[in-house]
Amino acid sequence: MVGGLLVIAVTYGLTRYGFGLYLPQFRTDLGLTSGTAGSIAAGGCLAYCAAAVVGLHLVDRGRARRALWSAGTTAAVGALVVAAAQGTPVLAVGALVAGSGAGAASPALVAAVAGTVPRSAEPRSQTVVNSGTGAGVVAGGLVVLAWPAEWRWAWLGFAGAALLVTWWADRSACWCPPPADPGRPGSGLRPSRLVRPLTAGLLAGAGGAGVWTFGPDVTARSGLSPQATGLLWCLLGAAALLGGLSGSVVRRAGLAATWRISAATTAVGTVLLAWEPGSIVVAAGAVALFGSGFVALSGVLIVWAGRLAPEASAQATALLFIALTVGQAAGAALLGAFADAAGAPVPLVAAAGLLSAAALAAPRARGRTPAGRSGRRRHR
Repeated sequence: MVGGLLVIAVTYGLTRYGFGLYLPQFRTDLGLTSGTAGSIAAGGCLAYCAAAVVGLHLVDRGRARRALWSAGTTAAVGALVVAAAQGTPVLAVGALVAGSGAGAASPALVAAVAGTVPRSAEPRSQTVVNSGTGAGVVAGGLVVLAWPAEWRWAWLGFAGAALLVTWWADRSACWCPPPADPGRPGSGLRPSRLVRPLTAGLLAGAGGAGVWTFGPDVTARSGLSPQATGLLWCLLGAAALLGGLSGSVVRRAGLAATWRISAATTAVGTVLLAWEPGSIVVAAGAVALFGSGFVALSGVLIVWAGRLAPEASAQATALLFIALTVGQAAGAALLGAFADAAGAPVPLVAAAGLLSAAALAAPRARGRTPAGRSGRRRHR
């Protein structure tokens, strides 16, 4: 489902994570500080969570198509505001609105894929759509590489792309009603089952905020050119596409081992970027490890949700990704304060510590996830 993949690419890879990519330009042109940037990123994460709740509510009541258009329109409007920003307050509003679009996109596309493809092809299709984040990050990096100073035109293009891909996904999907009773959203989901994965998601999100929010700024401050930063972002996105293989790894290595490996990979990449951000070789290895590890973490959360709540996997997945994003909000605000007080590399070291803690919250080893029980897949 190419249209769904492109919606994820734009709403996640461009209008949500694009704020971190363009942070060096925002700092230069609008006088943005690290602390303010962290607060804006945190607010964007909270807006994402609110949109995810609204999107899930619409999907549970058979209005997935409305949720999709809510996502695309919100991302487009926010991107337009960013493009027009002349100061920090307007930029903050635009970033918050633009970043929230991804929240509604995820539950809408879960329903769209489930209603469009045969049941036997659904797991693979959900994984393909989920990999759109990496594709969007690659596209954003290429834009920075080609036009490093033209951030206003870039965000204007993001707005147009959001509307175009939303229309494409709408036309290519079959909007069938959900199989569950719309009057009882979330039936079969017991939140008490999700305490451990919710904790793991919070920690992973807080740790991941280090590179997503401050990675481009750290490399720029270390002396790398905007072109080099753009190339690194492309590499991060390309590596993130590998994270879509996490479901297959879970089937072979088990849920607990895959979570620990993914968290460790993400933490190592974060530490490497803090250690030598001015070396293009070290930074390239760092962002490749981070991109593949973080998207793999999100994939494991999807499988984890399907295992613990097979009758309500969409609702469970939405809750875990909300936890992941709440963690990103808290991490962005906290790490931004660290950056202002102690220098740019410090938040990345702290972020690696949070990711190491997330590894300790791995699921209890209970064997491999049976095929067909991995639930519906979506990143964030």
